[in-house]
Amino acid sequence: MVSSSYNPACYLPQSWASYLPNAISCPPPPSYAQTLYSYAISPFSSTYTTLRTMMDALIGLPMLSFLLIPTMSSYSTSLNLLFFYLTWSTLVLSHPPLQVEIVATLAVRVLFYIAPSILFLGFDMLVPSAAENLKALGDSALPFKNANRKRALALLRMLGWSIFNILLAVLIQALVELLFTRVLLWRSALRVTTALPLPWGILKDLARGYLLRELIAYVLHRYMLHDWHHTISLSRAHRDWYHALAGISTPFPLSATYDHPAAYLLRSFLPTYIPAVLFRFHLLTYIFYLILISLEETFAYSGYSTMPTNFILGGIARRTDNHLLCGGEGNFGPWGLCDWVMGTSVGADIIDDVVAEADKHDVPEKMERMKDRAKKRVNGKINDAKGGVRRRTRNRSED
Repeated sequence: MVSSSYNPACYLPQSWASYLPNAISCPPPPSYAQTLYSYAISPFSSTYTTLRTMMDALIGLPMLSFLLIPTMSSYSTSLNLLFFYLTWSTLVLSHPPLQVEIVATLAVRVLFYIAPSILFLGFDMLVPSAAENLKALGDSALPFKNANRKRALALLRMLGWSIFNILLAVLIQALVELLFTRVLLWRSALRVTTALPLPWGILKDLARGYLLRELIAYVLHRYMLHDWHHTISLSRAHRDWYHALAGISTPFPLSATYDHPAAYLLRSFLPTYIPAVLFRFHLLTYIFYLILISLEETFAYSGYSTMPTNFILGGIARRTDNHLLCGGEGNFGPWGLCDWVMGTSVGADIIDDVVAEADKHDVPEKMERMKDRAKKRVNGKINDAKGGVRRRTRNRSED
């Protein structure tokens, strides 16, 4: 938006303008080219300002201290939170809520999903010999290894559809906000306010958001996208698009969002967005929620055998691979919790991952050692107490 200031010299007769100093004289009206340039560049400059302010606010926020603020407080933490609150309040008060929400969503998807996925994909393409040793399925997980022109074009088309689906999801999110606020005159789907959510509220929303996402994703994926027997057009599209990855390669970076656009909305976007709308997440909570999901999709579809948290991301990646390799026979939920309950797990389920992780870290032996230490401490305290009673009894008898 072009800013204008009040200048009384613009209301004087034009013949008087030559007698006024240049400092206070009325400037000439902008040309048509300048006006068109201002209208064309103002949305981009405003978006850039919003993104820069938001990144400054988030980078200046110590996440761990923010979550532990009820129990751990210090001068530096309080000062950082104060600066974050001032920056966040300035951002919310100086920009439309819809613009802040959409820019934040796009920034998260670009920084935590698109950028690292392209980085992984570039590593697989440029250093295939090194990437092959890191892949769980070896060279079969390298999409561009020994690829001919036809296969390379097919993979590039998949990458293009993956990015298109992300932009489509953001567009639908914006349309939902416009429907709620402009058409139905309801409150916004997400809370974009200057008030900051409390740490306990963030953790509670994240927990129930993930549980509801698991349930919705399982139901939609299994009963709508894998209804092969009834030959529903949407299930056929999901089979011909997403499950075509098994014929070309195993899941590779940036393929988490590859699918028929309608199938992608059912498989990924709606299970992610519906819990945020039902519980009406604060925008900051939604940002944390979307960051975690973006990182989950990035590593689960990377194909690497080593994960930052092998217990969670490693299990998700293995179940994702098995879902494609077995032709959609199971593993319909993102985390595998509903698959374990419904008995549709293929390969190791989430309980097997828990047991394997416990064995890896020798949890049973550590539990036994902790029990022995606790018993020794209790027995020592009991013996000390008995000894004290005996000493007091002797002292009384001597008196």
